Amino acid sequence: MKDVLDELAAARRTMGKGSVPAGDAYTIEVRRRYAAPIEDVWDAITSPERLRRWLQPVTGDLRLGGKFELDSGEHGEILGCEPPRLLKVSWLYGPDADAWPGTSEVEVRLTPGPTGDTEFELIHAAVVEEPLFPVYGPGAGGVGWDLYLLALARLLTGGENVGHEELQKSSEGREFIRRSAAAWGEAHLAAGGEPEHVAVAVEATTKFYAPDPT
Repeated sequence: MKDVLDELAAARRTMGKGSVPAGDAYTIEVRRRYAAPIEDVWDAITSPERLRRWLQPVTGDLRLGGKFELDSGEHGEILGCEPPRLLKVSWLYGPDADAWPGTSEVEVRLTPGPTGDTEFELIHAAVVEEPLFPVYGPGAGGVGWDLYLLALARLLTGGENVGHEELQKSSEGREFIRRSAAAWGEAHLAAGGEPEHVAVAVEATTKFYAPDPT
């Protein structure tokens, strides 16, 4: 349990504003260090064989301008690729997503650290009008990314990976989700969110990712 919560505490979370081709956007940003060289982290976020071990199985043309799709339905286009420092993709999900292009983008920036480690930064920008946001706040995507980055940490350290569904059913996984949702609530408050709205959003996010097993 301690290692899971240590991974949660290793990240710094912020919510901000930005833009995507479709218009004004809100951003969720996660920053942390991985005790692995930048080339290894870059390989982990671009190699199909390794992506499937922490994110999802991915298919498509994994080159600049190419299109990709994950097993879970997320799909998009590779918008930027500057090895080993920057990867940017459009990030669409749902049956109607292709009718609204340019509404969501994910960018990962890597910076080599002073001791052979890597500073990892993920920014997910989505249009403000996205339906999930009023109900769930930044935790709508933030908790999901926390779960993925936990799996990435385990991959980079050679640890055993646990599937998301299995993790979400375990007591440690549910505690991780609860604390992740609360952490995104703190980021929401720091960005000016109304306390009552934030409290409701945190509760909704927690129930979505870790529904009552009874």
